[in-house]
Amino acid sequence: MNTLQKFLGAFAGIGIIAASLAFAADSQTPVSKDKYSVKVPGGLAFAEFKGFESWEAISVSSNERAVAVILGNPTMIAAFKSGFPANGKPAPDGARMAKIHWAPGKNQFFPDATVPGTQQNVDFMVKDSKRFADSGGWGYAVFDYNAASDTFTPGTLAGSPPQGNDAKCGLACHTVAKARDYVFTNYGHR
Repeated sequence: MNTLQKFLGAFAGIGIIAASLAFAADSQTPVSKDKYSVKVPGGLAFAEFKGFESWEAISVSSNERAVAVILGNPTMIAAFKSGFPANGKPAPDGARMAKIHWAPGKNQFFPDATVPGTQQNVDFMVKDSKRFADSGGWGYAVFDYNAASDTFTPGTLAGSPPQGNDAKCGLACHTVAKARDYVFTNYGHR
């Protein structure tokens, strides 16, 4: 296989993943009517992220356990487009990110392609330097998805990773990215 064929094969694989994510975001899959009433006890409410389903993609990630898309609200996208985090400025208050995890699935037409399967959970982050002054200015939440009941529930200490019942639950994990204003994700080049 020559270099051009390898490149085209890799490019096609990326296109399939992007198309699958777009399809998953646009599909008319029924959702729980009360997902926006769920709240992490002592923490963030799902309703604080209403409309996240149509936010712009920041990046994608995958491993053997999950396929994920990381989305940002317009404030977060504007920060990335202005050079965050390399510009050394923190994300502005009001910046929000959502990370949707699915079990890895296989595309029926391209079996080598990994695509979103059953949804596992959704993670949220919001920048509010006053409200979350004791957690680097960020509030965090994880909501686990139960496909059988089509409902979301707050993540728990039994989860992986364990989730506490307040908006600081993600701080321990994100401390390794403190120099990047606690944000792991880079904005994928377009």
